[in-house]
Amino acid sequence: MPFTSRKANLELTQEVKGELERICHSRTASVPQIERAKMLLAYAAGATLSEMTRQFKTNYPKVNRCVSKALQMGALLSLADLPGRGRRARITPEARAWLVSTACQKPKDLGYSYELWTTRLLADHARRYGAEAGHPSLGQLSRGTVSKILTQRDIRPHKVRYYLERRDPEFDRKMAQVLHVYKEVELLREKGGDAVILSCDEKPGIQATANTAPDLPPVPGKHPTISRDHEYVRHGTVSLMAGIDLLNGHVHGLVVDRHRSSEFIDFLKILDRHYPTDKTIRVILDNHSAHLSRETRSYLVSVANRFEFIFTPKHGSWLNLIETFFGKMARTLLRGMRVTSKEDLKRRIEKYLTEINEAPVIFRWKSGLDAMTAT
Repeated sequence: MPFTSRKANLELTQEVKGELERICHSRTASVPQIERAKMLLAYAAGATLSEMTRQFKTNYPKVNRCVSKALQMGALLSLADLPGRGRRARITPEARAWLVSTACQKPKDLGYSYELWTTRLLADHARRYGAEAGHPSLGQLSRGTVSKILTQRDIRPHKVRYYLERRDPEFDRKMAQVLHVYKEVELLREKGGDAVILSCDEKPGIQATANTAPDLPPVPGKHPTISRDHEYVRHGTVSLMAGIDLLNGHVHGLVVDRHRSSEFIDFLKILDRHYPTDKTIRVILDNHSAHLSRETRSYLVSVANRFEFIFTPKHGSWLNLIETFFGKMARTLLRGMRVTSKEDLKRRIEKYLTEINEAPVIFRWKSGLDAMTAT
């Protein structure tokens, strides 16, 4: 039966016509709705089906269906897709539950070398063992279907999200102790108190990386950035032992090749020489072995009552304010740094500390202090 180029007239009221025009210019309507609205307006204006086929660069049956629906149901109702019976779910709910349960196990526990699932591996596993587990509907399972099922159940077995295990049974007590010290620092600043409280730690593994060719400077209008050869040479690493005075922002530093007990003691001696002998030097620091070693304890006995250590909880070094300083240092001084040797790197770090101390910045801990009272 040949196609007719013109069907019955489509009568549009001004209200319906205005709504169709609004849909044509809408940013929220779907693409099929916009296309159908344009077709109906063109047909109501007198265009034939053949002309509309060419105008919208589509096929004749599609235009014919659009106009026929409008004539049968009305222009606005015809814009939406008709409800269909749909295809019966091929994968049973029990099979989906088995797949999700499998995804919640590690592949290595099921005999694979993988630590985490991929959609390909999970689909292969389901096709191979699904029927054996009583779910033959998984025999033709695809990666895309696996992804859809896992998304529906909000399962992402291919990703790892890290959390902090509180392995220190006294975590809360030690955290409160550190926060009380920070609160005391705030009160001392307000009242102009005289005390020595420092936040100390080590930043190990700072690489002395050298260029194999000179850096090229930016050239206006041609090369907007520094140009650098992709090859480099490693000259080893250094460690920075640092402590920031929480009352005045002064940073004490010692750049060393290693961070053992002997280097830590050398750093404590720097602090001892800097502050008046009648002051107790209170130090917030983590549980590094050098801070608790026999050699360190022997030194502390030799300067009895000079130092007081406040330890952060295990796996709680983020409570130490000096980490903020190290983060700033990594983003500024160390970012993209190139040196000629380890000695050059040490000089650059020492110069940076000197520049910092010319205009010291007072680091403040803000979180959770409102509920704290100084001891």
